[in-house]
Amino acid sequence: MSDHTKIEPATGTWVIRAAGAVLGESNNALKVVEGDKPFVIYFPRADISMAFFDKSETSTICPHKGTATYYNLIAKSGTYKDTTWSYEAPKDDFTQIKDYVAFFVDNVVVEQL
Repeated sequence: MSDHTKIEPATGTWVIRAAGAVLGESNNALKVVEGDKPFVIYFPRADISMAFFDKSETSTICPHKGTATYYNLIAKSGTYKDTTWSYEAPKDDFTQIKDYVAFFVDNVVVEQL
């Protein structure tokens, strides 16, 4: 694994909320730290209500992790574009995050309970 990125278990219980709803809660989240950026919590897909999300046309490439696929959050109050991303086929050093999703915190709240 790259010295640039660290993946470790996110201790405790983590919750994701948006648009007045709890979208998921997990005791199996991962904490991903890239360089000097703030850490990001990745949630197992199995712990997220993926019915609230539709795949968007957006994708980006991370030189370390691979291609990220984005999802829009569909809520009663509207659609929040590209709120969530996932590495569905991550590079070999990052297979831990396959089947996990992460969230931009400008439209959602990610917190430890």
